[in-house]
Amino acid sequence: MANMSLTKNPMPAQEPEIRCKNFLEVALGYSEETAIDEAKRCLSCKNKPCVAGCPVGIDIPGFIEKVADGEFEEAYEILSASTCLPAVCGRVCPQESQCEGKCVRGIKGESVAIGRLERFVADYHSAHSKEETKKPQPNGHRVAVIGSGPAGLSCAGTLAKKGYAVTIFEAFHVAGGVLVYGIPEFRLPKAIVQREIDELIRLGVKVETNMVIGKVLSIDELFEDGFEAVFIGSGAGLPRFMNIPGENLKGVYSANEFLTRINLMKAYKENATTPIKENHKVAVVGGGNVAMDAARCAKRLGAEEVYIVYRRGEEELPARLEEIHHAKEEGIIFKLLTNPIEILPDENNFVGGIKCVEMELGEPDESGRRRPQVKADSEFTIDVDCVIMSIGTSPNPLIKSTTEGLETESWGGIIADEATGLTSRKRVYAGGDAVTGAATVILAMGAGKSAAEAIDKDIMG
Repeated sequence: MANMSLTKNPMPAQEPEIRCKNFLEVALGYSEETAIDEAKRCLSCKNKPCVAGCPVGIDIPGFIEKVADGEFEEAYEILSASTCLPAVCGRVCPQESQCEGKCVRGIKGESVAIGRLERFVADYHSAHSKEETKKPQPNGHRVAVIGSGPAGLSCAGTLAKKGYAVTIFEAFHVAGGVLVYGIPEFRLPKAIVQREIDELIRLGVKVETNMVIGKVLSIDELFEDGFEAVFIGSGAGLPRFMNIPGENLKGVYSANEFLTRINLMKAYKENATTPIKENHKVAVVGGGNVAMDAARCAKRLGAEEVYIVYRRGEEELPARLEEIHHAKEEGIIFKLLTNPIEILPDENNFVGGIKCVEMELGEPDESGRRRPQVKADSEFTIDVDCVIMSIGTSPNPLIKSTTEGLETESWGGIIADEATGLTSRKRVYAGGDAVTGAATVILAMGAGKSAAEAIDKDIMG
């Protein structure tokens, strides 16, 4: 029987006053009964608008129908036919602006909780499946993938299922890219990322870590070693700064560095080899998901006051609504329509405060958002001892600077065909943040999958 409730089944979660003191996963996941009940809210639309909103083209009504029937393994088979990272996507994808944003149920109520059901199915499969992964028949062709983030993993997984011998070259000492260094444990447990990577390894994908392409090996040398195509999914790990006075003070971090110390180097654990100085009052400059992650991490490290400093208003915050909601529940203070102009030193040349001005919104800019303008005579200072800059990232220039004939944008992004990922170099493809700049996990996965299909068509003719 269909469930015509206008609201989603709520996601069980740790209480805010408990979770803000630990790094355990906030959302606890649906039970079997809740998943079935939520799946029955799906109307199984014939034109499937939700599929059109999914960058990797998952048969969403198909897998949800199986969940509604209690056939969870069959649901996983449908999911895994289109995505290599269902447990990841179910946790971190912005479903509200993609698949769920197209859901018909959202017209007169809340959309079906597609992301929560995807997470449930992936977790159920991991807990209950005893079937061994079937390794595809090799087709005799080799492809190199640079970067083990979502774009690289998606490309590698898609090619491996077609029988290609795929080797991933990862610069860090562990695989996962932004999934392991950028997203906190309380949003995406690293064991889940490793679980998805292990599945790719069982498909035959090789992963070589500590391999900085452009230093250890060049793209030309990869071709000389027998690889027939190269996919660049190296992400956008170069942080941006505001170039205001005081950014070189002790206690100023890029969000990338701050989150890498916590997520990859486990700075929140006692006797961590890469610690973070204990801070009491922290300002995070920016309003995206990364800013929310940094602020919530700072709170968990013991900061008494944590501020989100953002130059636009709440309606313009680019972070997911869920992330903003969780941050507020955990006591993060939002200083909106506020822009830093200087970071002030204390007597020891550490951060002693951040000088800001109040902003007001004018006419829309090229992005469609109202342009912030400085209010006259509105300077004020926030008392903080740590500042985290989270205003965006750019692709690392290493690969473009060491690869002859690879065309790039003025800001560093690799120029690649939108549909296929083909660059200016023959059989060199690129996708994800290395092409677009910082974006979402699922968009990077979609680019990796599309490039894999193009590589297969190119090689197999």
